[in-house]
Amino acid sequence: MDLLQNPFHILTASPRDNRMRILELAEERSLLQDSSECINARSELTTPRKRLSAEIAWLPGVGPKKSDEVLSLLTSAPTVVLAIENIPATARANLLAAGLIRLPDCNAADVATWILEIAKAFEHIKFTELCASINEERVAAGFPKVSDTSTIEAEIQIRRAHYRNTIKSALDNLPPKELVKTVTNVIDVATHSGLEHGPTLIDDLVDLYEVGAQEFFEKEESNIKILVEKLREAVDAKCPDSMLAPLVDQLICVVKNWDIVAQPIQVSTKSRGLGHEASQRIAYLVRGLAIHMFNEHDKLDFSQQLTNMLQEVFAEVGEIAERTAQDACTLSALADQQVRTRESAKDKAEEWRQEISYEAEVGAIFKDKLLISPEGIEWKGYRWSLDSITKIRWGGTRHSINGIPTGTTYSVVFGNNSGNSTVSLRNKNIYSNFTDRLWRAVGVRLLIELFEGLSDGKQYRFGSAVLSDHGMELERKSFFSNTEHIFCRWSELAIWNGPGVFCIGKREDKGLSMGFSYIEEDNIHVLEAAIRTLWKKGGDRLSCIFTK
Repeated sequence: MDLLQNPFHILTASPRDNRMRILELAEERSLLQDSSECINARSELTTPRKRLSAEIAWLPGVGPKKSDEVLSLLTSAPTVVLAIENIPATARANLLAAGLIRLPDCNAADVATWILEIAKAFEHIKFTELCASINEERVAAGFPKVSDTSTIEAEIQIRRAHYRNTIKSALDNLPPKELVKTVTNVIDVATHSGLEHGPTLIDDLVDLYEVGAQEFFEKEESNIKILVEKLREAVDAKCPDSMLAPLVDQLICVVKNWDIVAQPIQVSTKSRGLGHEASQRIAYLVRGLAIHMFNEHDKLDFSQQLTNMLQEVFAEVGEIAERTAQDACTLSALADQQVRTRESAKDKAEEWRQEISYEAEVGAIFKDKLLISPEGIEWKGYRWSLDSITKIRWGGTRHSINGIPTGTTYSVVFGNNSGNSTVSLRNKNIYSNFTDRLWRAVGVRLLIELFEGLSDGKQYRFGSAVLSDHGMELERKSFFSNTEHIFCRWSELAIWNGPGVFCIGKREDKGLSMGFSYIEEDNIHVLEAAIRTLWKKGGDRLSCIFTK
């Protein structure tokens, strides 16, 4: 019941008017307005049971003169009634509700202020004071007191529904975005950002709002599920980041849009110590995707984007906020670790570049540039990429005339099955520097590839000998019998160096040994390094070096 539709207002009566005065006023007013309306008003005010509704919907506790003043303001300048505070809570709530529906051109901020004041006034209604005020006026008017207090409680709940409907009507007049903004501001202020339980009418407002927004929530949740599934399928299909990024951005946008509407509900449930099931469903759906993208595909950046969004969007939902904060902390630590790893890798890459880079000029008169770097080896106008080289060998040959040493010629050969390049040198310093870099740049890689191949069961031939993980098959030649191929385990073998050769033989059989020329046979330096590493670390297989 609105103030200006109240029987007291229709008849211009006061709660202190007796039955006779009410009858007189009804007669007078029926001459000026609809007589049936006046008859109904008279009936409601003269029947004690019906009268209670009008009394509580009026201005209980406010004298006739003051009532006339505020009603005059309500019709002439409704915005002014907001400033009227020195009246009882029930009267103020009724006055504000009547003023809200009469506000001219109200904006979102104005509506929010009025809603908060109505909710505050209703919250301040004290049952005992209201009951005493009504009975005092009834005694003055000659009507029986209200003895059944439950009827007053029931009428208060009817007023509560009236305030709720009035607030809803005012909100429905706002554009959708302004409506959401207004409800969000109201809930935030009323609950101190979810830290305190808000007034009863604010809880009612949230419940009404949630019902009204249900269709939107269901539609957007469906869209979020579709996007999450698309992203999961795309990342599982190894789609490039350039394809994943727009999908992540779209998902973040949709979730944020969903949250704008859900925000007041989240804050309200937080203030009431409750959880918001829809928020939990959305949050754990997106969180599961973020975890999957990192754990299964190492997409740290995308996972961080989604987690940071969840932190922002669900800050008001306690359990989610706590869980996403832990996730964000973990991902941040991993990101820092990745940065350190990249920086360390960068430092190591620069260190490796410096270690393997070397440049020299070869030749007495017509000089050729010999260069090795991470970009490859340059020699006589041709560049070999380091990864393309699968064969290396080097060594020196001493020269003499009539037993008098005349110097040493050094040879370095590198290449692959398609061909090779040979560097002939006289300068020992250049030879030593270049072969040292060649070993670091290529030899170590070939050594690792050898170990990996042996671990996979591969065998490698060096001349007529066959290398396997568990040992080596050596060849025994004889003038008087057929050539024998004898397999020896590593525990049965010994190694040593001869002039320009690497030798392998059976410990208990001096006649079973083979020599491999460093300068004529490919990768003998790699073979020697592998066996000497086994000798140093121990074991019965070459590949066990990986696990030592």
